[in-house]
Amino acid sequence: MTIRIYNTLTRKKEDFKPASGRKITMYVCGLTVYNYMHIGNARTFVNFDIIRRYLEFREYEVVFVRNITDVDDKIIKRAAEEKTTTRAIAEKYEEAFKADMNKLGVAAPTHEPRATELIPEMIDLIQVLIDKGFAYEVGGNVWFRVREFDGYGKLSGRALDDMRAGERVEPDPDKDDPLDFALWKSAKVGEPSWSSPWGEGRPGWHIECSAMSLKLLGAGFDIHGGAQDLIFPHHENEIAQSEAATGKQFVRYWIHGGLLNIDKEKMSKSLGNVMLVGALLEQWSANTVRMFMLSTHYRNPLDFTREGLIQAQVNTERLERTIQNIDYALGLDLPVSRLKTLKLWETISETRAHFISVMDDDFNSAEALTAIFAMIKECNSTIEGAQDLPDSEVLEKSRATLIELTKALGVNAEPDVDWLTVEASLRDVADKTIGTIPNGASREAILNAVLERREEARQKKEWAVADDIRDSLLGIGIEIEDTASGTRWKLMKV
Repeated sequence: MTIRIYNTLTRKKEDFKPASGRKITMYVCGLTVYNYMHIGNARTFVNFDIIRRYLEFREYEVVFVRNITDVDDKIIKRAAEEKTTTRAIAEKYEEAFKADMNKLGVAAPTHEPRATELIPEMIDLIQVLIDKGFAYEVGGNVWFRVREFDGYGKLSGRALDDMRAGERVEPDPDKDDPLDFALWKSAKVGEPSWSSPWGEGRPGWHIECSAMSLKLLGAGFDIHGGAQDLIFPHHENEIAQSEAATGKQFVRYWIHGGLLNIDKEKMSKSLGNVMLVGALLEQWSANTVRMFMLSTHYRNPLDFTREGLIQAQVNTERLERTIQNIDYALGLDLPVSRLKTLKLWETISETRAHFISVMDDDFNSAEALTAIFAMIKECNSTIEGAQDLPDSEVLEKSRATLIELTKALGVNAEPDVDWLTVEASLRDVADKTIGTIPNGASREAILNAVLERREEARQKKEWAVADDIRDSLLGIGIEIEDTASGTRWKLMKV
C-alpha cells in the first residue's frame, strides 16, 4: 500500500515517494524558548511525533530534525523583563521544554540544533543571496528582495499585490520594498550579536530554519512540518530564500497541522485562556492527552474541552483494562473455543489492515482509533464472563497487536503492574478475608471469592468489613468499583 500525504504546496493528497527509498528526511520547526510550552505548541509536536512514529512503524528510517530557536526578539524581551541574559532565558526554557516533551512521550529528534550553533552557516547563506542579487544591505541590516523570487506566494497562495506592509510584514523605511524581509539585523545595545561582513548583528528568524535544515538534510529533503500559522510568512520565506540560494527545490512535501482552540475560542494571552503543558499534565496523564489529540485529524482544528479530555481518559482506561483482561485470561484454566479462536484471529487481521489503510491515508489517527477500539470491544466481549476462551496463542497475539498499534501512535498501553506481581499478594488478602485458599485455586477463583465475601458483607450492612476488603485490595493494586451491573475491578500501580 502507498502512503498518501496532503501537500500544502500542491493543495492535494499525493502518493508519498521519499527521495531516498526507505530513508525519509524530515524537519519540523521547534520552539522559540522564551516561555514554557503551551498546549497549542504541544499539539504540533505530538502531531509530528505521531507521523514520525507511523513512518517508522511502516519500516522507514526517519532522519528527524527539530530545531531550538534560541535567539529571537521574544527571548530578548523576556530577558529584559526578567533582568537576566538571553542565554539564561534560552537555557531555562529549553530545559523545561525538553522535560515537558519527555513527559508527553514525544520521542527525541535525530538532530536538535540550536540556532546559535549555526550562525556561520546563516552568514554564508545570506552572502550567497547577496551575491546572486536576491538580498541587499542597508545600514548593517540585510533584506531579502521578495519580488526577485518568482515563486513567492506559491505555498500560501497569496498574490504579491495583495500583500501590504503591516500585519505579518516588517515595516522599515530603509527597505527597497515593504514586502522585503530581514535576513540579518544590525546589533542594538544589550542584544546578543555576532560578527559578520555587514557588521555586528544577529540572524532573522526565517534564515535560521533554512540554514539548519539545509545543513543537516540538504536541499530537496522529504518533509517540512509545522502548524498552519507558520505557512505565511515563515515557511513562505524559507522557500524563497532557500530556493533562491540553491537553485533547487527546498522541500518536497509540506505538512501543516491544524490549530487548537479552547472551548471554541482562540487561545490567547488577551483572553487569559493559555494553558501550559505542565499544568495540563498535573491533571491528566500523558496517555489521556495524546488520546485526546489523536481523536481529531491532524489537519483539522482541535477544540480543547474538559469533556473531550474526560472521554479520552475513559478511552485510555478501556485500553489499559483490555490489556489487563487479556493478561488475566491468559492465567485462566478454561476450555478452548475453536470458534472464538478463529474469530479473534480474523479480528486481529482486519484491525491491522484497517489501521494501516486509514493511517496511510494522510495519517488519519481518528479512524485508526476507531479500528483499535472495535478490536478492544471484540476482545472484551470474548473474555469477560466467558465459560470458554480463545487459545493462548491468539490471546497473546491480540495483546501484542494492541500494544504495537497504540505504540505506533505514541500511546503506552503496557500496564504498570501485572498479574504475576499481584497474585501472591492476592492470596494473602484472601487468607485473611475468607480463610485458607487451596494451592491449586486459580486467580479468578481467588478474586471472585474475595469479592463475594465483600458483597456478602455489604448485604449484611457490615460496612467496616466491606471497606476493609476494598482497602486491602487497593493496597495490592486492585481497584474495585461498585456499579449498577455489579462490582468491577482493574489493576493499578501501587
